[in-house]
Amino acid sequence: MIQVERTDFVSVPVQDMERAKRFYRDTLGMQSSDWESGFPEIESGNVSIYLVDPTAWGGEFSPHGAAHIALRVPDVDEARARLEQVGIEFDGETLDSGVCHMAFFRDSEGNALMLHRRYAPVA
Repeated sequence: MIQVERTDFVSVPVQDMERAKRFYRDTLGMQSSDWESGFPEIESGNVSIYLVDPTAWGGEFSPHGAAHIALRVPDVDEARARLEQVGIEFDGETLDSGVCHMAFFRDSEGNALMLHRRYAPVA
């Protein structure tokens, strides 16, 4: 058995690196200390998002389609409204699970994302 200390980053496949950088930097307002690198690592407060172009090492591009990356925001409805104002389309209505609010959308590369906010304590 191994000891996993934490998750350092989640790789997000991109097809157009410049377009993806603009999306995460300009549309979502996320921060990175290395936007100019070939594979920027975006700080998200706990787990970094690492933009990667799998074709750079002979792989194939395929976006994360079913498993959403949950981006915690202070207010899901407010964040959703701001993104909709700049043309981001959401998949359905904002969901209230009884413990959290979730709004599903995709990044510029087709990767599944969600705005998320837990409002009830973990049981």
